[in-house]
Amino acid sequence: MSQNGRFPNTRLRRLRQNAHVRALVRETHLHAGQFVLPLFIRHGQGVKQPIASMPGHFQWSVDRLEEEIQSITELGIRSVILFGIPAQKDPLGQDAYADDGIIQSAIPVIKKAAPQLLVLSDICFCEYTDHGHCGVIHPHHHDVDNDKTLALLAKQAVSHARAGADVIAPSGSMDGMVQAIRHALDEAGFQAIPVLSYAVKYASAMYGPFRQAAEGAPQFGDRQTYQMDVANANEAIRECALDIAEGADMLMVKPAHTYLDVICRVKQTYPALPLAAYHTSGEFAMMKAAAEKGWMDERKGVMEVLTAIRRAGADFIITYYAKEAAAWLKASSM
Repeated sequence: MSQNGRFPNTRLRRLRQNAHVRALVRETHLHAGQFVLPLFIRHGQGVKQPIASMPGHFQWSVDRLEEEIQSITELGIRSVILFGIPAQKDPLGQDAYADDGIIQSAIPVIKKAAPQLLVLSDICFCEYTDHGHCGVIHPHHHDVDNDKTLALLAKQAVSHARAGADVIAPSGSMDGMVQAIRHALDEAGFQAIPVLSYAVKYASAMYGPFRQAAEGAPQFGDRQTYQMDVANANEAIRECALDIAEGADMLMVKPAHTYLDVICRVKQTYPALPLAAYHTSGEFAMMKAAAEKGWMDERKGVMEVLTAIRRAGADFIITYYAKEAAAWLKASSM
């Protein structure tokens, strides 16, 4: 006890008694500008195809994007990240780097509808290959040929930059991918476009709904030979160091909700670099399912998790809850 007979923590309790005081001294804040919304864009006309495992999300055809972009911007969301589902898949994922590919066709439409919207372009091949892996398969064994994949990643990055992407975000977990992409962008005259590397990407069970949405599940094996072991944290720091040396401008940890310790360690080690966290489809789907069963207050639970991701050190969050969270924040400010 203190000398006046009161417990020393009384001062802390006084700061919790009034909602306005709690808001005044709050350490971590969320706003819609910190959210990045993933969009799934597919071939076809007039398509708004619901994604069964991700309630509230759809595969969009390019001609229907404008209605979704309007909804996004009205909520104050400033950034989207794009994933493509081509008409045809092949062993090399050629639509990924074709000038008339699905993402290359979508970016100008988005930019015309909302010039201020920041467009992040995911650079990988799992959505584009007929085998569902993130690159070229080695002819003599069922694994990705790292070096052959780098050349195609570079082509994809330049193609997306030419289409108008603001940020290039390589997610394929290939060794040397940041260096290959940075060099290709610079050679093509895109020195000003930053690279957001999925530097810390775990071979997680939390990607299942995404693979359904992007129609990119591997047709054989898994991705454990090129994504990180879920048991490792020191390795995350090493992966970040390699990508920074290769020219990464921003880093990412994926998943987010279940890897708060890793987010914290990365931010503490590299405080000067902007850090993203990807709140994955599986993390979204679990919370959505619990809320639909009445087992969780969805709004409170989601805002708690997103706040925790920010508190751990993420500067911005890629999340399938972007629209709902932005709407909740907007309503609470009125």
